[in-house]
Amino acid sequence: MSDHHDDRQEHIKKLGELIKGIDIAMLTTLDEDGSLRSRPMATQQVEFDGDLYFFTHAGSGKVEEVEQDHDVGVSFADPKEQVYVSVSGKARLVRDKAKMRELWSPALKAWFPKELEDPDIALLKVHAEKAEYWDSPSSAVVHLFGVIKATVTGRPASGGENEKIDLTAA
Repeated sequence: MSDHHDDRQEHIKKLGELIKGIDIAMLTTLDEDGSLRSRPMATQQVEFDGDLYFFTHAGSGKVEEVEQDHDVGVSFADPKEQVYVSVSGKARLVRDKAKMRELWSPALKAWFPKELEDPDIALLKVHAEKAEYWDSPSSAVVHLFGVIKATVTGRPASGGENEKIDLTAA
């Protein structure tokens, strides 16, 4: 195995650990007028392998935007744990019924009352190309202490771990 493959797998594992348990992500697409549009999307709680999946209506505006420009951003935030992740990649519509069955959860029935029988149901697959994360492993009390200390001393607070990741680099 190449070092690149090992590094990529390590990065994917780290990102998976960070986003695990975050139920809602913000998906950002490019609108036809060139403006950015973000909306909340329910995350599918599966092992992250470099691809993210979101259930959607195939006829939705976000799908039209993705068909015009495949570049998207997906942001995850868990302020309680001080974890923030930004992923950029290429999105495409997927109508793979087997994958939909694998990812389906009863909570999705609120948006898709006909469940997998809905003719408009599809998946938006985002293949991650780059990511950045901020992870502060300390407790909220320690974090608050750091902010107070920074305010008193005039020195910047430590933001914890921050890394930019290129999942496409050779």
